[in-house]
Amino acid sequence: MDAPTFNKEFFIGRRKALIDSLPQNSTIFVVSADQLPRNGDQTYPYRQNSDLFYLTGIEQEQTILALCPNHPKEKFREVLFIRRSSKELEKWVGHKLTIDEARQISGIETVMWYDQFEDNLSELMFYSDNVFVVTNENMGYRRFYNDSDYRFIERIKFLYPLHNYRRLATYLINLRLRKQLEEIEVIKYAISLTARAFERVLNFVRPGVKEYEVEAEIIHEFYRHGVRNVAYQSIIASGKNACILHYIKNNSICEDGQLLLMDFGAEYLNYAADLTRTIPVNGKFTQRQLDVYQAVLDVQQQMIKQHIKPGVTIDFLNQKSKELMAERLVELKLLPKKILHESTDTIIKEVNKYYPHGLSHFLGLDVHDVGTKNIALEPGMIITVEPGIYIDEEDLGVRLENDVLITENGNLDLMSQIPLKPEEIEQKMRG
Repeated sequence: MDAPTFNKEFFIGRRKALIDSLPQNSTIFVVSADQLPRNGDQTYPYRQNSDLFYLTGIEQEQTILALCPNHPKEKFREVLFIRRSSKELEKWVGHKLTIDEARQISGIETVMWYDQFEDNLSELMFYSDNVFVVTNENMGYRRFYNDSDYRFIERIKFLYPLHNYRRLATYLINLRLRKQLEEIEVIKYAISLTARAFERVLNFVRPGVKEYEVEAEIIHEFYRHGVRNVAYQSIIASGKNACILHYIKNNSICEDGQLLLMDFGAEYLNYAADLTRTIPVNGKFTQRQLDVYQAVLDVQQQMIKQHIKPGVTIDFLNQKSKELMAERLVELKLLPKKILHESTDTIIKEVNKYYPHGLSHFLGLDVHDVGTKNIALEPGMIITVEPGIYIDEEDLGVRLENDVLITENGNLDLMSQIPLKPEEIEQKMRG
């Protein structure tokens, strides 16, 4: 699969769609993410604010997007502020975008330097009643420092306290949830690289290898194809570690007779893939492992084939998968048969002992992408499907995860080509 790219028309279209959804006399500001300190004079690898990338394609730090669509002067209706470069700066850290390069990427004609922002701020604010700004409204996010969004809001509120400040996230979420064709192709490419990494791992895993060696094989495959970022910190969990849902130490030895749960994904052009597979370390499932694996696989495939479609919510899918899993847990003799005749709340409570997480989350620019669990699914949305069973007393955990695209008539499994059936796994590992 050839590597897809975005062109400036995509970002022009996203800005237009956003502007069309907002009230008149509005100004929009979106600021770049912080460069976060790691230790000493070192910083973590830079990752752009997802909303800013979505609207501009700019991946560089010290960037501000200002949209003022009702401004009487056309040049101020879209303004991009980027970091001013110099020969000395480029000597130390490399090339920074020129004004013309920023125009070509974003499709924005008026590009100024970042240090010119406050000199032009009054021009932008004067013609606005509503000022829309972005904060991180991901359901799982907990703010632990004053990030660039909050510092920016505090600054402009201090300078212009009488404007009506409003949340941009609600408008952006509605746009980001429904993926355009270009975004779907980018996610498919991230998935194809993730599939390559999994195929590589199937030929590598054997008793005695370290979890971090498996992780290294995955990253090696990503790097081979020019992808330097993972979508999230990889989970490489053997044996009892697979019962820890977000296990990331990845420092144990994979032993004969264990299962190895791997949850990982490539990030390409800031879009995530999210795959989970569970394989036998020695290449052959025991009967108990096979029974648990098949139970998880049955629930996943039943959800994909029968229940994931437009109009339902993730809340509904989570509940339905718990009800289906209850039947499998009874078959595995982990729950008594009488539980199937209890109330839904009681069933879910008991199932949560072995399957404590949800079935799905949205996927896109963030691995846990924008959107809440009570939004009705629509064509263009992408979600994960990841049931699991975790049996602490047996040191056994199985999770299987595919990414699916909601379509007009149901869904399209974007990972259907990645080995999933137990006999496929065993055959690939023998090969």
